[in-house]
Amino acid sequence: MPGLVVFGRRWAIGSDDFVLPGAFELFVRLVWWIGILALYTVHKGQFNCPGGGLLHSYLLVLLILLASIICALSALVYVSMQGTISNPGPRKSLPKLLYTRLLLYLPEFIWAVVGAVWVTDSSVRCEKTVINVIIGTVIASWVIIIFTIIGVVIVFDPLGGKKTFYLTDSVNRNLESSQSGQLLYNVKNTATRVWEKRIRLLCCCIVQDDDHRVAFTSIAELFRAYFSDTDLVPSDIAAGLTLLHQEQDKMESCPKEPEEVLCHSPSSLVTDDLDIELENAAHYMLFAAAAYGWPYYIYTNPFTALCKLNGDCCGTRPTDTDITGSDRRNFHFGSILRITGLQYRDFIHISFHNKIYEIPFFVALDHKKEAIVVAVRGTLSFEDILTDLSADCEDLTLEDVLENGFVHKGITQAANYIYRKLINDGILNQAFSIAPEYKLVIVGHSLGGGTASILAIMLRNSFPTLRCYAFSPPGGLLSKSLADYTKHFIVSVIVGKDLVARLSMPNMEDLKRRIVRIVANCNRPKYQILLRGCWYEVFGGDPDNFPTELDGRNQDALTQPLLAEESLMVHRSPSYNALEDESHLNSPPQYPHLYLPGKIIHIVEESSSRRLCSSDMKYTARWSNETVFSSILISPKMITDHMPDVVLKALTSLSQEHGSCISCQTQECNTNVV
Repeated sequence: MPGLVVFGRRWAIGSDDFVLPGAFELFVRLVWWIGILALYTVHKGQFNCPGGGLLHSYLLVLLILLASIICALSALVYVSMQGTISNPGPRKSLPKLLYTRLLLYLPEFIWAVVGAVWVTDSSVRCEKTVINVIIGTVIASWVIIIFTIIGVVIVFDPLGGKKTFYLTDSVNRNLESSQSGQLLYNVKNTATRVWEKRIRLLCCCIVQDDDHRVAFTSIAELFRAYFSDTDLVPSDIAAGLTLLHQEQDKMESCPKEPEEVLCHSPSSLVTDDLDIELENAAHYMLFAAAAYGWPYYIYTNPFTALCKLNGDCCGTRPTDTDITGSDRRNFHFGSILRITGLQYRDFIHISFHNKIYEIPFFVALDHKKEAIVVAVRGTLSFEDILTDLSADCEDLTLEDVLENGFVHKGITQAANYIYRKLINDGILNQAFSIAPEYKLVIVGHSLGGGTASILAIMLRNSFPTLRCYAFSPPGGLLSKSLADYTKHFIVSVIVGKDLVARLSMPNMEDLKRRIVRIVANCNRPKYQILLRGCWYEVFGGDPDNFPTELDGRNQDALTQPLLAEESLMVHRSPSYNALEDESHLNSPPQYPHLYLPGKIIHIVEESSSRRLCSSDMKYTARWSNETVFSSILISPKMITDHMPDVVLKALTSLSQEHGSCISCQTQECNTNVV
């Protein structure tokens, strides 16, 4: 629903968000009140000690004050439980109750100060139990007040006083066009500055230069454009996500049509090709994982990694000409050696240098596959996150190949950095002078997978036989023409419902539209949705039958805007397709569609048998189409499916299964011959 408006400004909290925190405080206050009442009743006649009159008055007033607070909280919780997300009408009295509750903080604060002064007064010599309890009540009062202040800071919206000006339709009707345009420009400028300050605050620990300032502004404008047209509060988004997850699970449990099953039946030739690529991907994923250095090695070997790395810290390391950036105690390089199983002499160049648009990588000789491997590291620092979030599009023009191909700006700049190092610094020339018969292979995971893909496109003309393996690359990476071009030399590997592989601005806009629609059409209170959603995520069970926009409505009705949806959309986003004017439907999207690179292998967890100390998972893999990843899927594994150890485990399992099948077939053939 629209954010709560109190004190003349909009806050990042809804009028139905006071149920759970209010119920918790109500429980604490009730226990507190009962305890004080019991203490007062038991010690009613024992306040004849020096200073006892003060303590008696303190307890009596505290009981009355707590009773008033309990009544206000009960009314606040009850009213907040009424209505639905898109129907705040039954909660219209909540701001008045909130003012009443906030006013009660003033006497509570004063009484907490008075209690602290009286208890610490040396002239008070009453029973120690009474004094200790009063000290506890004073501390509890201060704790609640402090947490309330923290809560107010969290839900404070810096744009709360200007949010209503985003109603551009009404502004245009009531103001002159020049005034309206200037007003909207000022609001957008303010929103951009707010997002920029937030990003700077998050990245306060890194040295900021001109590149960082440009990136901050670009990312801030992206966030402002994405969040400016909705009036959803964070809890609305959480409720929408849990509803979408349950709706999605209901759809997946439906039996598939026979034609849908048949279309996924691969030919034997395609299957053989898939098995070969899976074996190659399992091998090269080790290099992509090794690029993360010691954090990945310690994460996957938590009990033995430090001991092993400490044993290597004084070992041989490359000379200063072979390595760029810092690697204290040789931890990064020692981890790379252990993960890949290579020797020191197999490494041509290693870079741990990390800035925005400049990410670590290494070049090594892989004698097993007779390849020169360029492995690019994925996201591991604030600088890498800024590179990921620089999601504007820019042109990538290739001579004699393609023109006007769109690519992800931040990842392209990272690929340009590595390209200059490989070519201008003669790193690849050095590698091919050592092993001229080897082929070039570029690999990477996540951000590294996206960078490796664009780097492969840049190097393709100079090295026609190169191959690239992109593991879990970002979804919004290449335009359709470039994505089709890369199918000849790039293989992308995606596991399950990986969020990053589906991340693109059009997909995010689609997710926003789906959240707005599903919360606007649900007739349950938000607290019920969240409680049921938490139970479903933790303990599973059958998806709840919450109504959605598909229930009881014909197709024509779905194309019309809903009043509830309009109340949640401050102004209509270009991706919001439920518009009255047909001309808007045919307008170009705000963000161009970008796709995953190359041919796509999609790995899905088929089944798992969990035991007390082990977990046995079965995976299936198939060639997939980029359109499969045109929508963000909600799942508890949407983050874990992206992790490099999960990708490596899935590939290793499939590769071993393929190897065992080959050995079984060989044994059967030998038996038949005998």
